Amino acid sequence: MKELASRGLLALAAVAIGFAAADTYVVVLALPDMMTAAGLTVAELQRAAPIISGFLLGYVAVLPLIGRVSDLRGRVPVLTGCLVVFAIGSVITAAGYDLPTIVLGRLIQGIGGGGLIPPTLALIADTWPAERRGMPLGIIGAVQELGSVVGPLWGAAILAFGTWHDIFWLNAAVGLAIAAAMLRHRPAERMRGRGFDLWGLILVGIASACLLLVMMEPESLTTGVTSGLAFLPVTGDSRWLTPLALAGYAFLVAFVVRQATAARPLLAWRGWGEIARETDLWGAAALTVALGAVIVTFASAEPEQAVLADDAVVLLPIAALALAAFVWRGRRAANPLIPRGSLTATPAWGSIAVSFFVGAALIAALVDIPFFARLTIAPDDQLEAALVLVRFLVALPVGAVLGGWLLRHVPAGPLTAAALTLSGACFLVMGSWDAQSLESFSSTVVLAACGFGFGLALAPVNAALLEHTAAEVHGLASALLVVARMVGMLIGISALTTIGLRAFRGAVAKIPSVESLCDGESTACRAYTGAMRDAGIAQLQAVFTGAAVAAFIAAALALLLLRRRDIFSS
Repeated sequence: MKELASRGLLALAAVAIGFAAADTYVVVLALPDMMTAAGLTVAELQRAAPIISGFLLGYVAVLPLIGRVSDLRGRVPVLTGCLVVFAIGSVITAAGYDLPTIVLGRLIQGIGGGGLIPPTLALIADTWPAERRGMPLGIIGAVQELGSVVGPLWGAAILAFGTWHDIFWLNAAVGLAIAAAMLRHRPAERMRGRGFDLWGLILVGIASACLLLVMMEPESLTTGVTSGLAFLPVTGDSRWLTPLALAGYAFLVAFVVRQATAARPLLAWRGWGEIARETDLWGAAALTVALGAVIVTFASAEPEQAVLADDAVVLLPIAALALAAFVWRGRRAANPLIPRGSLTATPAWGSIAVSFFVGAALIAALVDIPFFARLTIAPDDQLEAALVLVRFLVALPVGAVLGGWLLRHVPAGPLTAAALTLSGACFLVMGSWDAQSLESFSSTVVLAACGFGFGLALAPVNAALLEHTAAEVHGLASALLVVARMVGMLIGISALTTIGLRAFRGAVAKIPSVESLCDGESTACRAYTGAMRDAGIAQLQAVFTGAAVAAFIAAALALLLLRRRDIFSS
């Protein structure tokens, strides 16, 4: 019965992860409309970058802390809490009226969405023995990767009948619905003696409604003779100083007081003090700052124009200092964020290293395959370029499920090495593509095989990590695995872009100046345009070759580090 309940909980978690993964990509189609709502024009695309990087920042920066809390507090409370956080972020985004509020909403969404993964992977380790974890890990990996395919389609379907706001309203509704379903899986011992704090729910409901109306400023109320008074600032011109906003603050304070004094509060906060004492919050804060600075440094840069963000000269030293503080704190804290000795097994830290290089290689496909398509077969059709990437993406979940099944028969190290060698070989082929390559069927085979290889490696890497870490740190270890992959993607795109830009500049240097070619004769101008296109192709060929190197490094590490002992031996 317990395993059956865990299966039901895992099914809910899988749906939640798939939905959150889709939300990572759903913003792609909605971004132009969101920019307009934030007062930005198409020419100000760089200023809109925080809408995407804000989600990524929330997704990664606090993940280790969430993973550790799931080890101490339990999987269900963290999963439920993350869904509520995701829903709150969705509401703020949907009601956002300017860039800061939209970015804030996306940041909170990212925290909730990213926080779902570590407790879910840990839940699999809690429920299934090592020899049977492969398939559930493969399914979770498949669901997560399927979000990259479903997300844009989901966004397109909603935008066909509504606005970008509706995407996030639906996010909130689905997130809360899944959270409500998860409440059935709360541990029975924590439910005994608990009641329902109706007054607390009323207070937080009224506070939320007031603040939501402040953000939305519905015309039917703001233009009313009487109701409009609630939206007039008491002082200054900020909407957050209106009577309605002040009322929201008052009800929020009343809710906090209620939770602190009620015999059976709506929020089970009393257990969190002990959790805080068992978690190195200062170390977690230092790691969050370090990860945040790295993410902003790389995520805010335009991959094909700049390697780092303009503020990198400030952000990278901050990241280095924060990381040093985290290491220092980890050596001295009574309960460090990463418990001492928890990742000493070679396959444990080896899985994290492999994940880093997998991310560094994978990002080349996600970013540069559509760019290659735009450069060659679809210069004026963004949709067609995106469909080329789908050839790669649809094979990822297929490989993930098969990789989970194969774990019953093949050790993690050789399986991962073979999978990533396949992806690396495909990248080498892509590194020799020319302007006509995407027009042949063989390119589809190469793209599908490359995605299949990455998918095939997902479950083995996760399984090796979980097998070689104690149950008490499965949430934290899973979080570090995800962080390594995401940081690998960010640093990878920077390094590969540097390599590509060097190849591009070398090719451009060999092209005669535009004055000598484009002298009014169309043939000369076409020759120049073709030469510049070939320079762009040379850039992407260098990127794909660099990605192949990253994939081969990951394969070698998997073969060397994940073979210390069979992951199914005890």
